[in-house]
Amino acid sequence: MSNLDTRPAPSLCGGTGRTGPVRDLQPGKQVPLGESTVVRRLLPNLGRRMVGAWCFVDHYGPDDIVDQPGMQVPPHPHMGLQTVSWLHAGEVLHRDSLGSLQTVRPRELGLMTSGGAIAHSEESPHGHGPLLHGAQLWVALPAEHRHTAAHFEHHTDLPRVTGGNGGLTATVVLGELDGAVSPGTTYSPLVGADLALTATTDTRLPLDPDFEYAALTISGETEVDGVRLAPGALLYLGCGRTDLPLRAHSDSSLMLLGGVPFEEQIVMWWNFVGRTHEEIAEARSDWMDTTRFGTVHGYAGPRLPAPDLPPVVLKPRGRER
Repeated sequence: MSNLDTRPAPSLCGGTGRTGPVRDLQPGKQVPLGESTVVRRLLPNLGRRMVGAWCFVDHYGPDDIVDQPGMQVPPHPHMGLQTVSWLHAGEVLHRDSLGSLQTVRPRELGLMTSGGAIAHSEESPHGHGPLLHGAQLWVALPAEHRHTAAHFEHHTDLPRVTGGNGGLTATVVLGELDGAVSPGTTYSPLVGADLALTATTDTRLPLDPDFEYAALTISGETEVDGVRLAPGALLYLGCGRTDLPLRAHSDSSLMLLGGVPFEEQIVMWWNFVGRTHEEIAEARSDWMDTTRFGTVHGYAGPRLPAPDLPPVVLKPRGRER
């Protein structure tokens, strides 16, 4: 997924110290995406830029797309990150400059590692279903892996963790949770899990105290560590937790995101994660003028032009609240 903001602000991330457990509700904002989709952008935001290596979170839907084109995101570039596609309803057709062509369906992992350069498009396929609901997330690649070879993975069989006398089922999307490990490739210690809870479930989920965590509510009414959350909310939970209290007031679902705090300083601008202004400027120029990012074949429309760089030098700094 692309950041389609025509004036994207630089996100100066990383280099934060560890916090203890907190309950910090993060504001999101409505952002148009493509021709007909509006998303709730929850990360980065004015209060927090990253959770572990997770650096970007969009939640969208459930949207009625019976008479709509659905998701239509033209070819666009990525650098220095991984994209994670996660659906609860609908289908997304992924194409990329490696030649990948894959339809991602609910509870399947679509994972694209950009390395130094890749381009892709995302669209609701012809004959798509009536609803579109899911999340798109980015993971920042650490310095030693940010130029790894670009590749795309599609995993349909993901491990699960159960609890709450059967009232909790956690699908491990990426990383590790309670001993269950996703087959998706990771480059730093992290977790992304989809938690499904039945109504009246009251349980605790084991966590790694070295990780910082956040919870993204997808559907239903859930209490996370005593904080009642509506769908589309992001609650930052800090570090130092050995477990997480969960209570479901209705059948509900949420995503748990976590990881070791990302100590590197990075610059995130548009669809690029880099370390210097010069690196970001070069990537933008290469997308506009060279073949570095490759070509996405088969998308019915032009590729996405890059916005203008801001009139300031982009500098990597620690996270600022």
